[in-house]
Amino acid sequence: MTLGKHLKVTVAAALGAILSVSAPAWAQEVLKWGHVYEASTPYHEAALRTAEAFEKATDGRYKIEVFPASQLGKEAALNEALTLGTIDIIYTGVAFMGQSYPPISISDFPFTLRDYNHWKAYSQSDLFTELAAAYTGVTGNHVSALTYYGARHVTSNKPILKPDDMKGLKIRTPNAPAYQLFPEVTGANPTPMAFSEVYLALQQGVVDAQENPLPTIQFKKFYEVQSNINLTGHITNSLVTLISPVTKAKLGDEDITKLDEILAESAEWASNAIVKSENELVAWFRDKGITVNEVDRGPFIDAVAPALADPGMPWAPVVFERLQAIQ
Repeated sequence: MTLGKHLKVTVAAALGAILSVSAPAWAQEVLKWGHVYEASTPYHEAALRTAEAFEKATDGRYKIEVFPASQLGKEAALNEALTLGTIDIIYTGVAFMGQSYPPISISDFPFTLRDYNHWKAYSQSDLFTELAAAYTGVTGNHVSALTYYGARHVTSNKPILKPDDMKGLKIRTPNAPAYQLFPEVTGANPTPMAFSEVYLALQQGVVDAQENPLPTIQFKKFYEVQSNINLTGHITNSLVTLISPVTKAKLGDEDITKLDEILAESAEWASNAIVKSENELVAWFRDKGITVNEVDRGPFIDAVAPALADPGMPWAPVVFERLQAIQ
């Protein structure tokens, strides 16, 4: 081989090696997923599962980086960043979505959902599909999946067995009307506060109580600073996975369909994990020396019912009727 030919072959081989190494890095696009939940939760694990599956499904064209525990901001900031397109995917609650489209918040109001089975049927219903589409019409945010977050219970340093036991209780709630209704009608004092601040507020006595599902009480270690868990089950809670309209447009129809399918599978996995955890945690807390109080929900349901029928609720009566009719 002549020197010229040898140089051409060597240069071509070198270029080929560079291109084969560099092309995927140039082509890959990173999507950011932010949420407020701990890295130890099924919600975070579901996001990581999604990231792995979507990267594989797109042959490495996309990578999803997941930022847990409010690393990219608290709930309100995440929602704002999603609309702007500076964050691609978030978990949020329907109560926060209700700030843009009020009717979708209905399932976060107390006792509008009976239990997990009612939640599951609602998640697969035409009603939820219609509410989600209307929310998207207002915001542009794409509703991709619904995850079961659990039944919310009140924790405190005294038993809460009847509505009168709530009177005067300073209880932390998320900053949304859906969460404030239950304490308001039972005579407590709802105190809005960011999720990341709750443990310290309980520890220091800034608030007397808080309310969350059993898995969250465990993840956030609220049982370390509260002696009683009261099984009020007053809200059957959801997490919604939202995709930024900027991101949806960028992905295109084929990739957004792939992502929706993967997110639905991950949401089902996380929902099943939460149900399993709820079934096991009462015994776990009691083993830790925490008092777990069984509660007759009937008087609490009766206390809330007039408020849910009020014309000022953020949904048309027919929406409430359709939700109650779901079996």
